[in-house]
Amino acid sequence: MISIIIPTLNNLQYLKLCVRSLEINSTFKNQIIFHINNGSDGSLDFIKEKKFQFTHSEENLGMCKAINLAAKLAKNKYIVYAHDDFYFCPKWDEVLINEAQKLSDQEFFLSGTMIKAGQVHRNYGNDFESFNEKKLLEEYSKINYYDFQGSSWCPSLLTLKLWNEVGGLSEEFDPGTASDTDLNMKLWSRGVRIHKGLGKSLVYHFGSIITRKKKNLKTKTYTGSRGTKIFLKKWGITVKFFEKFYLRGCSYKDERLFCKKYDGPLTEPKITMNYLLGLLKCKIFYIYLKLINYK
Repeated sequence: MISIIIPTLNNLQYLKLCVRSLEINSTFKNQIIFHINNGSDGSLDFIKEKKFQFTHSEENLGMCKAINLAAKLAKNKYIVYAHDDFYFCPKWDEVLINEAQKLSDQEFFLSGTMIKAGQVHRNYGNDFESFNEKKLLEEYSKINYYDFQGSSWCPSLLTLKLWNEVGGLSEEFDPGTASDTDLNMKLWSRGVRIHKGLGKSLVYHFGSIITRKKKNLKTKTYTGSRGTKIFLKKWGITVKFFEKFYLRGCSYKDERLFCKKYDGPLTEPKITMNYLLGLLKCKIFYIYLKLINYK
């Protein structure tokens, strides 16, 4: 039904938890594909023993390259990309597929909802050792989060056809900052106006465990602002401006993620004074990057 793409970097205990959740909590028999960055902690052997499909690199390729490489093995109609520090709750995939099938005659970008480090502010453990799986499974069905507008968060689902048409994730954003928003922008430019998060497709997100946060192996590392500057040079507007006026979706406040309720397909942004002032700031910053020849 779905080809699930997950990059991992020497994160064995979380990887095991992620895999187990996919095995016991998925409704459908999905294709699960990993990209193993290095894997010297035993994660490469673990994936081999489980007989999952995978790609492998000795060094950390970064999230974008890793996901794109693994995605070449995808065979199903739908593709989902996610992180190795996710615990997938029961029926997470059923909710996404049901929505996708309702929208079968339209192009769309869907996502699930993250618990803890995401939209739902509940804590069932800060790490794999303190994770209270039993309590989460007892309570997840009582979480009544709404469908939200402007999805740009993992786990993300779109058709494999659309993924290939826009070229997957843009690798210039490695190790990954702003690559999700860039994908949304590529889809927007392609004409996709359904960017929707589903409140009933739940994953538990430990946070700050994902591949792009790792710095213990030889890899290119950059400040968090690098991706936003690349986005601005590429599209002429900032990530913040695109998310606010185009996706009209989620934003962080006091380190928490807040999202607006879904109210239908997106439309062109309204040209207001705030829009024009924001656009002017984008253009000034864009010119500045050009003048300093930022690369």
